[in-house]
Amino acid sequence: MVADCGTNMAMAARPPRKPRPPLNASKLDELALSYVGRFATSRAKLLTYLRRKLRERGWSGEGEPPLDRLADRLVRLGYVDDRAYALSRARSLTGRGYGVRRVRQALNLAGIAEEEAGDARELAEAEAVESALRFARRRSLGPFAHEAPDQRHRERAMAAMIRAGHGFGLTRAIINLNPGEIPDFEMLSNLR
Repeated sequence: MVADCGTNMAMAARPPRKPRPPLNASKLDELALSYVGRFATSRAKLLTYLRRKLRERGWSGEGEPPLDRLADRLVRLGYVDDRAYALSRARSLTGRGYGVRRVRQALNLAGIAEEEAGDARELAEAEAVESALRFARRRSLGPFAHEAPDQRHRERAMAAMIRAGHGFGLTRAIINLNPGEIPDFEMLSNLR
């Protein structure tokens, strides 16, 4: 006899879900408006979302789905703004301690064009030192460590900061600071 903990009875079989009807132009429009109403997004991310919904549910409208036309309309109306999205994303990442390379990578993944990402890149570069120090503080590295690290911990700390998008020179300078030492912003700014 097998012991039953009760989970089998609690997880009674549900009837299969009724398939959702295929999308038409008005339903696609509703989905797009709902998505941009809930999430800050880029044009490319909106198109990815709509393509996924079309794969899941199919298309019952006439001709091809008007994805580009719909996305362009939402951009014109100001519901989707790649430049504002990029700036917001850069603020968020640098605020959490990520570096310029990581910001660029996130913007590329979001489909932000180079010309739309200019302000965001400038912000990330201007905040490079503060961002690196935020990361070091959060991870108790360099001047924020409780004790001087051995070689193995120093290498791991450097690898973590580099993965977070910080440059090698800035990373090395911060990791080499003694615990409790006050960072010299001017010297660190020259290393970014």
